[in-house]
Amino acid sequence: MKKERIGSFLLIMFGVLFIVGMFFISPIVQSEDYHLFSDTKSVFGIPNFWNVISNLLFVIIGICGIYIFRNHRENNIEYIILFAGIILIGIGSGYYHFSPNTQSLIWDRLPMTIVFMTLFSIIISEFISVKLGKVFLWPLLLIGLGSIWWWIYGGMNDLRLYVLVQFYPVIAIPIILIFFKSKVTYGRIYWFLLAFYFLAKISEHYDQIIHNSLGIISGHTLKHLFSGLGLCILFIAYKRRLYAMNKDCIINH
Repeated sequence: MKKERIGSFLLIMFGVLFIVGMFFISPIVQSEDYHLFSDTKSVFGIPNFWNVISNLLFVIIGICGIYIFRNHRENNIEYIILFAGIILIGIGSGYYHFSPNTQSLIWDRLPMTIVFMTLFSIIISEFISVKLGKVFLWPLLLIGLGSIWWWIYGGMNDLRLYVLVQFYPVIAIPIILIFFKSKVTYGRIYWFLLAFYFLAKISEHYDQIIHNSLGIISGHTLKHLFSGLGLCILFIAYKRRLYAMNKDCIINH
């Protein structure tokens, strides 16, 4: 219990620090240079082909996820929303990379907030409290969607709230994994997901350098593949968990 209290304190402390910190930094403006990716090669008439086509992995994972949870919608709405969001990431990111600009970037980032916030809600449910996770689900989704609204319509082209939505869970999730005990099987899988997330962010940052070094693939395409691989491993863990639960139900009956 003492360990969980420490975890709760850290979650609240970092949450307050992130929120207060937003008011002490200047608005984060979207740079137009962000859209200048290293690999712009066209294949089959599709511009930026590899950055576009690599998003198919998200669509496939999302469809598979919804399929395995299709008979568990009442008790697993968070997971349905998560995999629906992953499908939308694939579609939105593919659309953005087909024609990279700030307007199309909206449709890349909008589903990302759905996935970030829903995954955060799921981890709260699995490690802290199922009831608390479900209570937080809709407010978290509204905050995520609100961060995109604020960026576009807030009047200052300001990404501070979006940065909070993306990076607070990156701090909060390891705290939850360390200080709270998983109430489900395969809880450790989130460490792998975080590892692939960091690999994705590193690849994104070194897009040009990786492309120059490898020649055949860019850092941004690797970002998509690392992210997709992490989500694929998550999907496999969820599938095994459902299989074990169904098996137990059959045995008990």
